[in-house]
Amino acid sequence: MTQTLPPQAQISQPGIEAEMDPRPEFEPRFPGVGRLKGKVALITGGDSGIGRAVAVGMAREGADIAILYLNEHEDAAETVRLVQQEGQRAFRMAGDIGQDDFCRMAVEQAVTELGRLDILVNNAAEQHVAEDPLDISPEQLERTFSTNVFGYFHMTRRALPHLPRGGAIVNTTSVTAYKGSPTLIDYAATRGAIVAFTRSLALALVERGIRVNAVAPGPIWTPLIPASFDADRVSEHGSSAPMQRPGQPWEVASCHVFLASADAAYMTGQVVHPNGGTIVNS
Repeated sequence: MTQTLPPQAQISQPGIEAEMDPRPEFEPRFPGVGRLKGKVALITGGDSGIGRAVAVGMAREGADIAILYLNEHEDAAETVRLVQQEGQRAFRMAGDIGQDDFCRMAVEQAVTELGRLDILVNNAAEQHVAEDPLDISPEQLERTFSTNVFGYFHMTRRALPHLPRGGAIVNTTSVTAYKGSPTLIDYAATRGAIVAFTRSLALALVERGIRVNAVAPGPIWTPLIPASFDADRVSEHGSSAPMQRPGQPWEVASCHVFLASADAAYMTGQVVHPNGGTIVNS
């Protein structure tokens, strides 16, 4: 392993982007051309990392943005500012997507504030390192599935009545769904569940004209990394990828923007793999 980042760690999840060194790169590399003009997107985990990059990328393409987040208020406020800087309206709300009541209230308030809902991005996630499978407690297992799987179900169920024909759902999964992880077993299991969820939901919604796809990032520089691993492991993040570096959030968010747009009109049930060159053969 080689050093790719300065050693650093944070004490709790989901992590704070403002404390990272260097800051993740979220800004799109190209001017918008109105691919999402007039649309409204709701993004879970939209305060930072991949979620922030998706919010800014979709705003640049003309969408108004609602972001949901757990408790990272300063990061969320900055993302709202960035969306508004792109000339779009923004709404934010804090809470736990593992709770169905919160998901119901969040969707209702987002629709009230922004007038409609066209795109749902299920992105929020948590992960916890366990060197031994016996260290995964029932409480940790339930918490990881609550956020990473149940949260996606809750948000989808609450959003579906508002999504029109032509709407889109984009789920964030992970390369760990395909290659596994010996120290993130419960997390990898949830990511595999999201692949199956994406494929099944896509088939169920074809007749409604709603497309469902997913993005499976590799090692990306987001707040979840220093909030999950010790400083030494953080310093080597991404070095095992064929490109020998961590990806940046903007390099992933462009996939979400594409899948949400009419450019991907003939794609549903698919997974895009911005993972630095890892071949997953699926």
